[in-house]
Amino acid sequence: MNLARVTSVFKDKYKVYIGKESLILDITGRMRYNNRFPVVGDWVVLDDQKEAIVDILERKTKLSRKVAGKEVVEQVLAANIDYIFIVTSLNKEFNLSRLERYLSIVYESGAMPVFVLTKSDIGEEIEKKVLELERIAFGAPIHVVNIFENETIEELRQYFKSDNTIALVGSSGVGKSTLINKLLGKDVQYTKEIREKDDRGKHATTTREMFFLDSGVIIDTPGMRELQIWEADLGNSFQDIEELAFRCHFRNCTHENEPGCAVIQAVETGKISKKRLENYKKLQKELKIIENKRVMGHRRMEKEKIKNMMGSLDERKKIKNRGV
Repeated sequence: MNLARVTSVFKDKYKVYIGKESLILDITGRMRYNNRFPVVGDWVVLDDQKEAIVDILERKTKLSRKVAGKEVVEQVLAANIDYIFIVTSLNKEFNLSRLERYLSIVYESGAMPVFVLTKSDIGEEIEKKVLELERIAFGAPIHVVNIFENETIEELRQYFKSDNTIALVGSSGVGKSTLINKLLGKDVQYTKEIREKDDRGKHATTTREMFFLDSGVIIDTPGMRELQIWEADLGNSFQDIEELAFRCHFRNCTHENEPGCAVIQAVETGKISKKRLENYKKLQKELKIIENKRVMGHRRMEKEKIKNMMGSLDERKKIKNRGV
């Protein structure tokens, strides 16, 4: 069996590595018909001649989101990841609500989250931001880095041991490409300067791509302009709220105005911020909407299959009757 790893995805072609050989291949018509499309990080099977991808191995982990827009479709961003660096900068881009959302998606992927806070050289109130993040990270590692201080970059190399696969996620302009260039020791990713008017970096990466280090590999992803949830693990990312919910007087407590609500009491005493509870409820609502739309979409597909099948049967009867 010829096993290869997908390192880049183009419009209808896939760049794979098999041993030290790099190939650009297509998938078979059967895979295309069955909507089996590889993503960066996938382990795939090639045909005997190494001319096409014929199958995808089961994914150990996968990072997904809902495609942008109204369409209810899963978009797998990368697969078979061990750690995901949630990258944000310590300037105006720092946003706890967005980081909570990222954390929920990363936990759902099956990979381990690691927060990487960039641009500490121009950041403000760094200690305060780190403390705020610690309150929602629940033990997930937090690293403050400065590209001009090599020791802060070297701290991240511990995650690349044992040939681990690391993916980077974060908003546009937070420094993911610059970080990859520093880790690799050479410029492989295009970077842009920070905009003076709003203290934000410009979007540079436009495709997902895998890079090889001496030990381990790293996957860069484009900045997510629209981070819509497909699935999320709120049990880990909001474990403080979910643990308190077990103490509520009512099992189906909505944490709005019910008597004996342990979550509301925690907000009133300052143990949990009102904003955090609002974000939790927002994500719960989004997940419920997505799940309902997925169920409805599945039912429509089943009805369409039955309709097509009945249409085929009717056509056969007509043909048979004409032959009588």
